[in-house]
Amino acid sequence: MPAGAEASIYLDGPWSHRSVSANGTRFHVAESGDGPLVLLLHGFPEFWWTWRRQLASISAAGHRAVAVDLRGYGGSDKPPRGYDLVTAASDAAGLVRALGEANAVVVGHDWGGMIAWTMAAYFPKVVRRLAIVSAAHPLRLRAAVLSDPLGQGRSSAYTFGFQLPMLPERQLLRDRARRVGQYLADWSSPGWPDPATERAYRAAMCVPSVAHSALEYHRWLLRSRLRPDGMRYAHAMRTQVQAPTLQIHGALDSCVLPGAARGSGRYVDAPYRWRLIDGAGHFPHEEVPERFDLELCSWLADPEPER
Repeated sequence: MPAGAEASIYLDGPWSHRSVSANGTRFHVAESGDGPLVLLLHGFPEFWWTWRRQLASISAAGHRAVAVDLRGYGGSDKPPRGYDLVTAASDAAGLVRALGEANAVVVGHDWGGMIAWTMAAYFPKVVRRLAIVSAAHPLRLRAAVLSDPLGQGRSSAYTFGFQLPMLPERQLLRDRARRVGQYLADWSSPGWPDPATERAYRAAMCVPSVAHSALEYHRWLLRSRLRPDGMRYAHAMRTQVQAPTLQIHGALDSCVLPGAARGSGRYVDAPYRWRLIDGAGHFPHEEVPERFDLELCSWLADPEPER
């Protein structure tokens, strides 16, 4: 197990840690259970540990749960490039195959949700089912920012500050990543996170190169909009999702507003289920894990999930 800063990533629990190579990159994963594969993709500003409760609940429901550190996060490689959604989706699709499966249920939160939406468009055969948590479809998010500047536009304003070079990294890491704790508290329901949870995420952001890598995802999404790669991406994302889809959102989410997220169903041409969880913010799988797990595991157990 690595020493120093990265030791904060390899937290103990009812799971095992290992490295898996995919798409030319080495990824750290935590896994638990046996059965059909459920791949768990985290968001910003977190790491694989955000799924610690679901690693237990999903494996107890008869599935093989695997939570990965995205490229640039945690114990995974932190290359200088590759922080666009297409590469991230290629990473995740490669991970499914590297884990010995042809396809998987893909569960993504926040940026992990954006990656999951992208996987469904670019690698439809790899996605058996899709569960989206606190994330709008990328095209729906873009439209909401433009059509509701005082709503979703204002909620997404933090990402504009990330476009500057170097300064955002310094601000994110100042005072042992105090700003990470502010994001967690601002986007969640009152009373979350507890001090231990905040410390874990702040420590993970302080792993060398993580802050820069995390911000590079935000930079690509904004800067690519008028570039050829961004226009190709937007065109490809018009593809209708063919996998049964569950979308879970917290009613108090102030980062991705529920109204912006709910419109994502228009991009799904398959059984689609929307669940709004009262009293939860941007992190429902951590804020109200019992209610979240009930929704997710009942959907996983449903052989024909309908609306």
